[in-house]
Amino acid sequence: MSAEKLQNLNLFQAWIMASRPKTLPAAAAPVVVGSVLAYMDGRFNWLPALAALLGALLLQIGSNVANDLYDFQRGTDAGERLGPVRVTQAGLLSLEQVRNGMLLIFGLAALVGLYLALHAGWVVVGIGLAAILSAIAYTGGPFPYGYHGLGDIFVFIFFGLAATVGTYYVQALTTSPLAWWMAISMGLLIVAILVVNNIRDYENDRQANKHTLVVIFGLQFARGEYVACVVIAYLLPMIVWFLGLMPATGFLVYLSIPMAVRAIQTIYTEQGRALNKALAGTGRLTLVYALLFSAGILVYRFF
Repeated sequence: MSAEKLQNLNLFQAWIMASRPKTLPAAAAPVVVGSVLAYMDGRFNWLPALAALLGALLLQIGSNVANDLYDFQRGTDAGERLGPVRVTQAGLLSLEQVRNGMLLIFGLAALVGLYLALHAGWVVVGIGLAAILSAIAYTGGPFPYGYHGLGDIFVFIFFGLAATVGTYYVQALTTSPLAWWMAISMGLLIVAILVVNNIRDYENDRQANKHTLVVIFGLQFARGEYVACVVIAYLLPMIVWFLGLMPATGFLVYLSIPMAVRAIQTIYTEQGRALNKALAGTGRLTLVYALLFSAGILVYRFF
């Protein structure tokens, strides 16, 4: 976006930019999978499902805003950004505005978590607080784990496992083997989004001493990690079908393989700002994967 257009943004538009709406479909994908699995087992409950979706979106937005704030404070955004505009760096919002907005967003997420805890038990409080602290500590606090090569693990745990299985749990008040298996798939695809982001920002992160796995192990390792995440995510439905946990209609998810192939090709053929296309493509892939898998489960449930 040009400097002139940035200067013409109003406060509402600046907050929309800070929330990074293009990241939200991928945040919703695990909730979709967890909810449709609850439906398959006859345990779907629309109000907790809706609350889980709202909580996931708030956590993603809060994480985006926190990264905007803390990366700027640590000087990571000091150079020319290859990714989306950061509102703090661009001067669209003040540090105080961003900090207060972050606290408000996480406060709303906590209220959603309180409702879910009253419905599904206080174990939800522990998971919810851990997720909020994780979102903040990714780039904030005394030990920002995203700066020490731990981002991939925490993203897998909270945006994959906890989001998928947690969504199932708040409706069914238990878990299921299939929910855990598919949570692994969703977690891997969401980690793949992070990997693209870190490959794109490799040079900036290296100069800012942000030690992502890409900076630690190099670009070839990161591309291999991306491929592994995507390939394993597509192998798991075959495994769970073989184990008798998934109906064959779940294989509808394989209709998204051409999208996965294109994303992998982009990882190996583009670099820098051009990888924004792969970043958006991986986000779309995660949502389409979830929707096609869910469609397969619904076909089985109805027919």
